[in-house]
Amino acid sequence: MCLTCGCGTNEVFIRGRQPHRAGKASAPARFRPHVTEATVSDASHIALSHVNESPLEFPHENQKHTLPSGRRGELEGDPPSNPPPGEGVGESFEFKIGDEDASRIVKLEQDILAKNDAHATTNRNLFAEAGILALNLVSSPGSGKTTLLVRTLEMLKGRLPVAVVEGDQQTENDAERIRATGVEAIQINTGKGCHLDAQMIEHALQQMAMPQGGVLFIENVGNLVCPSAFDLGEAAKVVVLSVTEGEDKPLKYPDMFRAAKLMLLNKCDLLPHLSFDVARVEEYARRVNPDIVIIRLSATTGEGLGDWLAWLDAQRAV
Repeated sequence: MCLTCGCGTNEVFIRGRQPHRAGKASAPARFRPHVTEATVSDASHIALSHVNESPLEFPHENQKHTLPSGRRGELEGDPPSNPPPGEGVGESFEFKIGDEDASRIVKLEQDILAKNDAHATTNRNLFAEAGILALNLVSSPGSGKTTLLVRTLEMLKGRLPVAVVEGDQQTENDAERIRATGVEAIQINTGKGCHLDAQMIEHALQQMAMPQGGVLFIENVGNLVCPSAFDLGEAAKVVVLSVTEGEDKPLKYPDMFRAAKLMLLNKCDLLPHLSFDVARVEEYARRVNPDIVIIRLSATTGEGLGDWLAWLDAQRAV
């Protein structure tokens, strides 16, 4: 379990079409990320959801209690006694622990993020040396990130080198859509993980041809929470919000909108059919982040894409 956001980490797979460096195997790169499991003493308030994992031990007042694989439950105070095999599966629980352990998790989180930041610095230096603008595209699932990215790549074709790192829990579907445009795409499957981290990107970069002097788009896992905490070495986070979502998303997920440099308000062609208040969502976004740039666009009709490309050119000139 990731000690920072509580997501599962499982094994991560990095997939590309072919190796670009001598000695690299063509099979998917495979490695274990920073943390693979945790006990309750590793977090002050963890929502646990383990499936097909070994039982975990939860220390509580010098006692050990085992959670059967796949069990979910609701726990306040003392842990329940161990249920018979096969019982308890499908329940859910929360386990709150004391201030001493809470201070420990703060230290653990700091250590994990410090390790991530070290990898991010490595990536950032590599991007700077190669003159690459790296952008971290973030959103909730279904915002239209991949469609927007495909349209962007088509418009950039012939103008400058581009490459893509795709992040999803499973499948290479989005990477295949990118490759169909003629652009190289490396797929990272995070398994149970809900975000990309800098170490995953560092490994992916070793499997691909760098777009020297161009743009690297990193399409993160669809999630408006955890990706906000992880620096990948990018020049900017770009949050994509569709008009089919609620106007209050910036208030519900402030960390993401605070971390983003640009908000792309996508699917604006659907506005005549929706009761979505554009002025309100923009006001909410600026309430969270007064410096955020907002571009209204539609990946389907092409509305606003010129402004998006102009923003890209401005960022490359910085």
